[in-house]
Amino acid sequence: MSLVKTKDGTSFLVPFILITSLFFLWGFAHSILDVLNKHFQDSLSVNKTESALVQAVVYAGYFLMAIPAGKIISRYGYRVGVITGLILYAIGALLFIPGAQILNFSFFLLCLFIIGCGLTCLETAANPYVTVLGDPASAERRINLSQSLNGLGWICGPLVGGMLLFNESGEDSQSAIAIPYAAIGVVVLIVAFVFSRVKLPEVIETEDETSATATTKSSIWQHKNFVFGLLCIFLYCAAQTGLNSFFINYTTETTTISAQTASLLLGFVCMGLFMFGRLGGSWIMSKMRSELLLGICAVGAAITMPIVIFASGTLGIGALFVCYFCESIMFPTIFALAIKGLGAYTKQGSSYLIMGIVGGGVAPLLMGYIADTTGNMQPAFSIPMICYIIIAIFGFWLLKSKKVAK
Repeated sequence: MSLVKTKDGTSFLVPFILITSLFFLWGFAHSILDVLNKHFQDSLSVNKTESALVQAVVYAGYFLMAIPAGKIISRYGYRVGVITGLILYAIGALLFIPGAQILNFSFFLLCLFIIGCGLTCLETAANPYVTVLGDPASAERRINLSQSLNGLGWICGPLVGGMLLFNESGEDSQSAIAIPYAAIGVVVLIVAFVFSRVKLPEVIETEDETSATATTKSSIWQHKNFVFGLLCIFLYCAAQTGLNSFFINYTTETTTISAQTASLLLGFVCMGLFMFGRLGGSWIMSKMRSELLLGICAVGAAITMPIVIFASGTLGIGALFVCYFCESIMFPTIFALAIKGLGAYTKQGSSYLIMGIVGGGVAPLLMGYIADTTGNMQPAFSIPMICYIIIAIFGFWLLKSKKVAK
């Protein structure tokens, strides 16, 4: 497979497959949050702003754990970073078992914070590792391909959560909250054991593998593509999480669709389009510059938001479907373009970029506040629209300035 071969013919197929399997795990963890958001509103009587704390605490884990995770990876390597993340993920997930008996919102938030810390380690290790497992020229294609499995996780989360939490018996759904987390906790422990027995090659990001300008910079902050990319990671995660958090609310409030059916739409249609977009994006990038594709997709996503805000019903939901397809390639593409050319700063840059994921904890709070104060979910989608516009500017700026070589 040429996508995971270096110029000298070295193949990284096995480590690529192993690392790519991790992308499913954090996709599932994130997507089931969107079902929990609505579930806690109904079962624990919290408002939209309070329920947004479900996402906020997970992304707070990203913000607080990103730099420690980077230091762990820099000192002990990618494999230790992965194992650390898996263990934290498993602990947080298994704590949902006593949580289902306690039924305390604050305890659930603590569990989710621990999971967020684990996901931080996984993403800090896996995202940059995938980009260096082969020719640097195909880094964006490689990470989009890996992120496609992440899309599969995003499909499964709402499906599993919706079936268990939005059934007809409220009492059953209370105890059922532990089932998906107990199962995933066991799976994660098994995966951690596998990684403890497998040796991953440490790939050194040298000047020859990245950019001749990498060693001429005395600070990571002198790389303009990284600084702008960091902002865009923050904004993308804000937009994506805001969309995911309130898709079910938007659907149930503007149509007669039930919460369970809305969760199925989120899983099958939205996340199906999301996954398909990443697979297609990886192929398109072999024909088109990734910067151009990013700009086009961001413009497309921005155009859908006024429809969501001012229309409703089938038209508004259709616009959301299109937005999910357009935003699919954004995170992996922004990430790859932001760290391209960093050389020895790659692991440090990855830590900061993962820290930028905290944007996902900000937008739901803002959107929940707008919805609660206006009594209408629709105006809140102006927040993602602003994010997509700035991301589009990033893509076209890179294309015009040629700061990142193809």
